Amino acid sequence: MQYEGVLTKMQTEFADPIQYYLVFDDGFLHMNQLLGKDVELVKMGTRCLGCGKSKQIFAQGFCYQCFSTSPQAGDWIMRPELSTAHLGIADRDLDYESKVQLQPHIVYLACASDIKVGVTRKTQVPTRWIDQGASYAVPILEVPNRYLAGITEVTLKERFTDKINWKKMLCGDGTPHDLRRARLDLADVLPAEVREYFDPAKEDFYELKYPVLQYPQPVKSLSFAKTSAY
Repeated sequence: MQYEGVLTKMQTEFADPIQYYLVFDDGFLHMNQLLGKDVELVKMGTRCLGCGKSKQIFAQGFCYQCFSTSPQAGDWIMRPELSTAHLGIADRDLDYESKVQLQPHIVYLACASDIKVGVTRKTQVPTRWIDQGASYAVPILEVPNRYLAGITEVTLKERFTDKINWKKMLCGDGTPHDLRRARLDLADVLPAEVREYFDPAKEDFYELKYPVLQYPQPVKSLSFAKTSAY
């Protein structure tokens, strides 16, 4: 059986275990069904996720031109504290930025390798944690826009990392942590602008289980820039 199309982020389903789907224009592939089977990946070309042209990919699936101009690749994507839609100020496209920034956001703690702090739109719970390979996650608070989530994350990065050790995560070497306790300990260090949104009695807790037959030892990365087929 052969599938052909542009590789994009897999769609997921929160289940036990989590279900993965690789989606193409003319169908999809249920990745869980491939566990224990041989798979060949062949690079046939490149296509920018912005303009759709066959151009070299610069970052986040975009060619350099689209990465430099698309509102989907603005600096506020990776640094939410730079969001300005709540002030009516555009970065690249105020309509797009308002739709994304002016909606409920969750600041959370997650454990994939070590405890990390992060930000996601409420509509992306728990997808965001699945994409990061987190085993456990707890929301810290919910705020009405991306800017407030961003300044909270900046403050909490003094205590926690905002990065994942992906090799450690893929080896299943994450250290267990008491995320509920860690959340409660943050009550006095949150920025003044968001403290009204913190509810110490709220105890939402997510456990995520992945379809793993065995963890790779060691972990090796693959790059289509070096080899066209695996």
